[in-house]
Amino acid sequence: MSARPRRRPARPTGAHPLDNPAWSALTGTQRDHGEVVGTVARYHPEVSAFGAFAGVPAEGDWAAMADLVGPGGVVITTGCTSTPPGGWTVEYDGTGVQLTGEALVGAAPPVPPDGLSVVPLGADDAADMLDLVAETRPGPFARRTWELGGYVGIRRGGRLAAMAGERMRPAGWAEISAVATDPDHRRRGLGELLVRVVAAGIVARGEVPMLHAAADNTGALRLYGAMGFTERRRTRFVAARAPGGPADAAPGLSAAPQG
Repeated sequence: MSARPRRRPARPTGAHPLDNPAWSALTGTQRDHGEVVGTVARYHPEVSAFGAFAGVPAEGDWAAMADLVGPGGVVITTGCTSTPPGGWTVEYDGTGVQLTGEALVGAAPPVPPDGLSVVPLGADDAADMLDLVAETRPGPFARRTWELGGYVGIRRGGRLAAMAGERMRPAGWAEISAVATDPDHRRRGLGELLVRVVAAGIVARGEVPMLHAAADNTGALRLYGAMGFTERRRTRFVAARAPGGPADAAPGLSAAPQG
């Protein structure tokens, strides 16, 4: 991997943090969870497959990203992205919906029904979280994604039945992600309860909740709308593999990007 000189990241002026959420997060609150080299950035691969460009990438930016992720490395970009140049392999290219939860600011924290406990999730729960993600495919999730914070879950009969947590934290905002419910425990409101719990935690520290969903996931969009989330914009997600390297799956790309 060729070395490129490190220089101060470019910061687009006048841009809203949610227009380029991963860049805002990786050059701000979550800088310790990844690395930034010039106009490209990425999360540590065992934390998340997401990366970012400082602006809409030209061919040279994609070359810098290839250096950063290494031969055969996979990166998911959104907000400021484009079709990768020749040599890259596009593994996913789709449209998502970005929703914001200003209406949840000031809402009373949710109270779980009797007999239902919401528990924090961390390192000891990582294997169970990966198993649930593999079964439900809510979007990209890696072995150390839980380190991004805010993960909570519900266990039934000793098994992890549902979970949700946080991913990107653009300035002033936090993304709710990895909302997953075991098929045997759906239609009981567990997912909605956990989204509200995570949102309450975000609001308590002075940030505003937001999230992404696949544009064709009408059920999720309907639920989030009923909870008070509103569509801010449509956004493109591109998952691409850098030139060279093995063709096996990269860490963190456990499911097609759905936000």
